[in-house]
Amino acid sequence: MMIFAPSAVAQEAEPGGNIANAIIEPIVNFLATILFFPIGGENGFPFIVLWLFVAAVFFTIRMGFINFRGFKHAIDVVRGKYDDPHDDGEVSHFQALATALSGTVGLGNIAGVAVAIQLGGPGAMFWLTMAGLFGMVSKFVECTLGLKYRRVLADGTVLGGPMYYLTSGLSQRGMRPLGQGLAVLFCILTLGGSLGGANMFQANQAYSAISGLFPGLPAWLFGIVLALLAGVVIIGGIRRIGAVAEKLVPAMAVIYIAACLIVFLANLPQVPGAIATIFREAFAPTAVGGGIIGVMVQGIRRSSFSNEAGIGSAAIAHSAARTDEPIREGIVALLEPFIDTIVICNMTAIVIVLTGAYQNTGEELSGVQMTSSAFADVIGWFPVILSIAVCLFAFSTIISWSYYGVQAWGYLFGERSTIVFKIIYVVFTFLGCLASLSLIIDFSDLLLLGMAFPNLLGCYILSNEVAADLKDYWQRLISGQMPTYEQQLALQTSEESIQR
Repeated sequence: MMIFAPSAVAQEAEPGGNIANAIIEPIVNFLATILFFPIGGENGFPFIVLWLFVAAVFFTIRMGFINFRGFKHAIDVVRGKYDDPHDDGEVSHFQALATALSGTVGLGNIAGVAVAIQLGGPGAMFWLTMAGLFGMVSKFVECTLGLKYRRVLADGTVLGGPMYYLTSGLSQRGMRPLGQGLAVLFCILTLGGSLGGANMFQANQAYSAISGLFPGLPAWLFGIVLALLAGVVIIGGIRRIGAVAEKLVPAMAVIYIAACLIVFLANLPQVPGAIATIFREAFAPTAVGGGIIGVMVQGIRRSSFSNEAGIGSAAIAHSAARTDEPIREGIVALLEPFIDTIVICNMTAIVIVLTGAYQNTGEELSGVQMTSSAFADVIGWFPVILSIAVCLFAFSTIISWSYYGVQAWGYLFGERSTIVFKIIYVVFTFLGCLASLSLIIDFSDLLLLGMAFPNLLGCYILSNEVAADLKDYWQRLISGQMPTYEQQLALQTSEESIQR
């Protein structure tokens, strides 16, 4: 979802030199210096990218490569085989997955991939894919913990996310002050990130996309309509967000993937060559600063920004799933980076490499423009569809991140006051359409990245607990002690017949 470019922070600040800019700009530059401090020299890994990637590799090994051995089971769970309507929770496994995906599938898949190829060459996609594979297990760990330590209120409302497992999980290990401090820090970062990069920026991009189709459309009018639509969904809570997401996300994905397949079919003989270019450039880059390390940095960075594995946001959505098995929901969550990064991002990359859009030196193309140009080479009218897709992607991100912000607000200020945040959020949706607030967006994106610090620190500390729970769950699954819901009903009917 994120497409933050730290090197452009100072340059992107809007002119005027007002007081707000004077206050925010030094903070943005300071945070960027810390988060993107290169480890290993000028062309080394930015600290935040290394923090996310090393954690993903560690969790993958610690959990016995559950991203591979649990994949089929994840599909079965999402299909509803184990759904029990009587379990605690507010949404189904599929709705929880769709809600979390709606927050990640978006501009990162369209613009972020183009940026990765522009800066790192086609080979960046190989490393983006590898990071996505490892990131599947980061999602597994954080979402398992999110459901395990959630709180279910008397009315069925679910409170969950990193702030709860940081507090409760660390408290059980005699680290209560640390856990509480990390939880508060996580919530503050979540509030800032949700209002800016996950809301205002998305609203701004949605208006930009639609205004291209309808020149002269007033920003204030579009802002009102978008804010009203978002408000109707947001005020309805996670049940309504999940209901909208389970319809919107598959529709968006199908339209986009179908367009990619059309391009593939139109250039079918060249597809193997495009894939070969990605592999070759991953290990022998020809025009990238920093050589192979430079390619790896761009790929891993864009993967982290696209699927948000390790950020902790998805753990909030999955906490609301109807299940009493935390591991089961974690296994569902590992599908997110696969769909977001390994499938959709790679399809975008192959389209860009296949059409040669990244080699177009005659005009400056970047982000959405490069992707749009690639599709337009084959499907002349596709830029119109892409504009609509950008708008839908932005809307889905807005509604899903509202829930993350609501949960953070409720933790800090109490559940009864969450309506205040919902109103603030809807107002910010409207404001996002009115102006380009690049400095504020950069600031909020940095807060979003900062969420990984308290979240992953807690996940490291609690990883042995997750590994033990996974071992128990897997043994019950392979030994037949975990029947599907249909099998449970059949067994119950059989027992009732015997009793009669």
